[in-house]
Amino acid sequence: MCGIVGILGTGPVAAQIVEALKRLEYRGYDSAGIATLEAGRLTRRRAEGKLRNLEIRLAEQPLGGAVGIGHTRWATHGKPTENNAHPHASDKLAVVHNGIIENFRELREELLAAGHQFVTQTDTEVVAHLVTHAMRGGLGPREAVAACLPRLRGAFALAFLFDGEDNLLIGARQGAPLAVGYGDGEMYIGSDALALAPFTDSITYLEDGDWVVLTRDSAQFHDAANNIVQRARQRSQASAFLIDKGNHRHFMAKEIHEQPEVVGRTLAHYLDMSQGRVALPFALPFEARALASITISACGTAYYAGLIAKYWFERFARLPVEIDVASEFRYREAPMRKDGLMIVVSQSGETADTLAGLRYAKDQGQHVLCVVNVLTSTIARESHVVAPTLAGPEIGVASTKAFTCQLSVLACLAIGFARARGTIDASREAELVSQLMALPGLMAEAIKREPATEQLAQFLSKARDVLYLGRGTSFPLALEGALKLKEISYIHAEGYAAGELKHGPIALIDEDMPVIVIAPFDPVFEKTVSNMQEVSARGGKIILIANEKAAHEGAIDAHAIIAMPDMAPDFAPIVYAVPAQLIAYHTAVHMGKDVDQPRNLAKSVTVE
Repeated sequence: MCGIVGILGTGPVAAQIVEALKRLEYRGYDSAGIATLEAGRLTRRRAEGKLRNLEIRLAEQPLGGAVGIGHTRWATHGKPTENNAHPHASDKLAVVHNGIIENFRELREELLAAGHQFVTQTDTEVVAHLVTHAMRGGLGPREAVAACLPRLRGAFALAFLFDGEDNLLIGARQGAPLAVGYGDGEMYIGSDALALAPFTDSITYLEDGDWVVLTRDSAQFHDAANNIVQRARQRSQASAFLIDKGNHRHFMAKEIHEQPEVVGRTLAHYLDMSQGRVALPFALPFEARALASITISACGTAYYAGLIAKYWFERFARLPVEIDVASEFRYREAPMRKDGLMIVVSQSGETADTLAGLRYAKDQGQHVLCVVNVLTSTIARESHVVAPTLAGPEIGVASTKAFTCQLSVLACLAIGFARARGTIDASREAELVSQLMALPGLMAEAIKREPATEQLAQFLSKARDVLYLGRGTSFPLALEGALKLKEISYIHAEGYAAGELKHGPIALIDEDMPVIVIAPFDPVFEKTVSNMQEVSARGGKIILIANEKAAHEGAIDAHAIIAMPDMAPDFAPIVYAVPAQLIAYHTAVHMGKDVDQPRNLAKSVTVE
């Protein structure tokens, strides 16, 4: 979500902070601002909209100062206006905040009664006034922050800059990630290592409840009980170069086209291709054959990856799988079987609801395995086993390559567990591994169908509603395809199991309704054909994604066919994801939408 950067530098820091914030644009935001100390006095510049608006403001009204904090805001409390933009300030301090202060209303009432005046609609302003109130009572910056943090409820990361203190920054973390970076006579604080990569590759991540006092030559860490603690420094693998779009118009397009490469890289990490078997790159702290069940929890696109994986774990490993969206799982107090495995899936590794579900599962005595794209994330650090995806940084808010890499990892785990449990033999394992090895090439072939998806854009851009249908593993992919379209084009789209068509959604079918059907030539293809005939009989405009043999044998009068390469059906969703993504992408581009940063959405959702 929001991005935080702070620098204790040796020269002017405003431009450096803005450049670092650009590395956090992928998170999604709607306003930005920075605060520095000029001659020891707090000064701010803020702007509604994108960072370019802040840069214009800074060109007109430059900021000096060798210490400062900056922020990109994704609105939660209050409209995305300049007045609500961070940093928020008093006469004592400025603060930037990622997350939500859940008890801000009661704190606000208390502070109003004490004479404080509020000028924004945000929860963050409460933090500025709360610490200011403590300082007016005689406490110094460190003591005031220490006294106030226990009073805040919610998930948050905070960075404080104090008037008259040109060698001090204070950061705090509860739920939302925060990292400290070390330089030569300089110190940094940021939402993640990517933001700090141009300055340093030496990083310490705050743990939940930690707060840190930074000077130019020191970092003193405190835990939630205010004890001074040691936190490990590590080398960050984040690239020091600002990630660019290459020859592509948008990051999303670049990331779609990167999928053959990154899926191949991920599969190579999990497979012994010469032996035709799964070779997990980590030791399991449990026996796969002793597992009683699997629970999968995730949000958004990662949840749909888990839905597809449910079919694989049950079909190949014969393990019962329960799956739930993390925001529901965390609150329903689910009973969990002894000898159960919890799999959590998250691109960022910081998803608040998924992290809460992970902690619940650990409390219930479950083994916990995470599938994440960020090895230094909180979810990775708190899991018993980390199964990394090797997608590289994903900048587009709508997930593409992270999704197919998640599927690749989950497929390898399903096959590995199946072999360990004796539910498949070596020859079947080799057959499935061979199918996985073919995926990068098949994805490259699918990308060659891009002109067909581009031609559909004009037709789909006129639609008010779009229906996606699929059966088996194509059903969760239909959900994901619909999510992609609504995320970036803002067209209302819904995904359904094709067999559910006659149980309600068929009432929506008319000559104005595009129906996108994902139908690889699998054991349920003939059933899907029956559903397509029901759509056709009611005038629905069918867009069929299927291989040529399936399209021919189905004898469907389709508005358009995206002819896919022939493949075995077991892992077809990993390939068929490509046209689903491209359909959404080209429709949104045709409509002139902000594809990489769609409205109201954030890349890393660190609040409920």
